[in-house]
Amino acid sequence: MLSDKIKTIISKYLSNQASNSELDELGLWLEESAHQKEFYYYVKTNYAINFNLQKFDSKNSKKQLLALIDKDKKVVRINKFRSIIKYAAAASILLVITLTVFFQREANTQLVEPAVVNSIEPGTDKATLTLEDGTQVTLEKGVSFQLQNASSDGEGIIYQTGEKNTKEVIYNYLTIPRGGQFFIKLSDGTQVWLNSESKLKYPINFKENETRKVELVYGEAYFDVSPSSAHNGTKFIVYNQSQEIEVLGTEFNIKAYRDETNIYTTLVEGKVSVNTPISNQILKPSQQTNFNLEANSMTISEVNVYNEVSWKDGVLSFRRKPLADIMKVLSRWYDVEIYFANDSIKKAGFNGVLGKDQNIEEILKTIKNFGVINDYDIEDKHIILK
Repeated sequence: MLSDKIKTIISKYLSNQASNSELDELGLWLEESAHQKEFYYYVKTNYAINFNLQKFDSKNSKKQLLALIDKDKKVVRINKFRSIIKYAAAASILLVITLTVFFQREANTQLVEPAVVNSIEPGTDKATLTLEDGTQVTLEKGVSFQLQNASSDGEGIIYQTGEKNTKEVIYNYLTIPRGGQFFIKLSDGTQVWLNSESKLKYPINFKENETRKVELVYGEAYFDVSPSSAHNGTKFIVYNQSQEIEVLGTEFNIKAYRDETNIYTTLVEGKVSVNTPISNQILKPSQQTNFNLEANSMTISEVNVYNEVSWKDGVLSFRRKPLADIMKVLSRWYDVEIYFANDSIKKAGFNGVLGKDQNIEEILKTIKNFGVINDYDIEDKHIILK
């Protein structure tokens, strides 16, 4: 039987709050095969998939589990998360909890699954670069490309630093399709990770001593902004639809897709000012603004930063998300259209952490095995959930 201490560490591990020493302890404990089985059954029973937390055995167990998960909550910088991911991989602890490993086994039997054959591939590094004269260049993994002021290795594009444009600002566009992702380093040293179905407008050089400006035309992007102290105090501003974000030097995430009515801005570290026609809000780390374009309203809430930004590190982390929201994320990454034959299943709740390199049919099979859906059909790039 698991000790209370191990249960606590597992809970903190699954909610991305475990310290390095706790990961050490969990790694040593998991070296025994008997403990691996205990770990599997405990996670399967308590953390797999739930329908808005209605699957627990009793009200008491539900209350205790929620209290355990909420216990000792604290803000963890994204750099800490990166180190934990790296350490966990080295210690053979699966930080990316693939649904296949944990949730497709039957009691007292070993996992025996036939190989999944599916033509739907996970997304990869790819983008279209549009130059100032309208020329379009396809950037993709495994293909190098060179410009006078920039170079690409197929996974990202890096602009030369140190050059200043004192006459006019020349803009390029980087467009990420569905099923794609890409990295860009701007000429001031700012780093940007772009998610699927996103578009960034940016200057190839920034004017000296003037505010540095870029525009997230649509989609999702994670910014690690070069501090103003390195640029004679100049500010950095990100424009997006009906809002602008003023930065002094920080890390944050913006989610603003064209088919969604809400814009989410999440601060990882530092300080930003989110300015809209109706409000100006200063964010603290782990805070998120939700600007509703239809209602023309804004709210601020505390969030688990890891769940909001893990996509850039190859992980999709969902905490109490309805199936409809999860499928929207998957449809962009796998470049598929997903339909619901029954609207009632759209609100089914889900907790899980998925690797972005997983086969989508593995995910769908697991959701089906847990009764969230009765079945699914895949035809070309179309998926129907029943």
